[in-house]
Amino acid sequence: MIHLYPAGSHLVAVKDGTAFHLELMLDALFTAEDPLTLVKAKLVDAARAPLPAKLRAPIQSQEVWAAGVTYLRSMSARKDESKKAGGDSFYDRVYSAERPELFFKATPHRVAGPGEPVRIRSDSTWNVPEPELTLAFNSAGRLFGYTIGNDMSSRDIEGENPLYLPQAKTYSRSAALGPALLLTEEPLAPSTEIAISIRRTGAEVFSGSTAISQIKRTFASLGEFLFRDNDFPSGCYLMTGTGIVPPNGFTLQSGDEISITIAPIGTLTNIVA
Repeated sequence: MIHLYPAGSHLVAVKDGTAFHLELMLDALFTAEDPLTLVKAKLVDAARAPLPAKLRAPIQSQEVWAAGVTYLRSMSARKDESKKAGGDSFYDRVYSAERPELFFKATPHRVAGPGEPVRIRSDSTWNVPEPELTLAFNSAGRLFGYTIGNDMSSRDIEGENPLYLPQAKTYSRSAALGPALLLTEEPLAPSTEIAISIRRTGAEVFSGSTAISQIKRTFASLGEFLFRDNDFPSGCYLMTGTGIVPPNGFTLQSGDEISITIAPIGTLTNIVA
């Protein structure tokens, strides 16, 4: 496994506990035919280097997209929030359909990195984080890496009308990525756990966990639909949906600390602005 961290004009690669200065930028990685082979070749002559003092989101020119209703728990929650609008049956059909729900999530300037603030909408009263394994695809549609994603969501806005999904999902600092981009030759084990903890004034107010084995769709299928009749010259990220949903009475508040852990990748922590 190799962990990559952006460091200004280059990347820092961590392999077997040692950090190296890598003469490479993320855009070059995402447009390479075989990103992992490229990184390995660069490592041969790389000098040791410290980790960046400040971790950044592992993104340069990549778009961020997301998949919805990929977990049974997510389908149930979306049905609950949409009953008043009469749209609850949409989510049953999406969960069982061949075609997944895919939507645009964020451009790079809307993405927060580790330790940076994420936002909740000023016109929303029901906001939650969605902890998600996030896939890295190169420009040819090849899955080559993983990171952690936080898909900030306004449940009341989406629940009012499914057509409001873009407003519920895409706004300033509506997404976070990090702390690293993980490159590995082997796919993540199905038992890989996604865990979240939300703390408010020092006390934990919500926690939960799930395993990526609970994702209904294969990563290959999600990638194929994302790249079908679409192109990503600089590659892209795809959040794979959430299986952890806080209870209906819970909403984020300014100052809340959100920590999402996927052990092979690390922990992504953000504060609500």
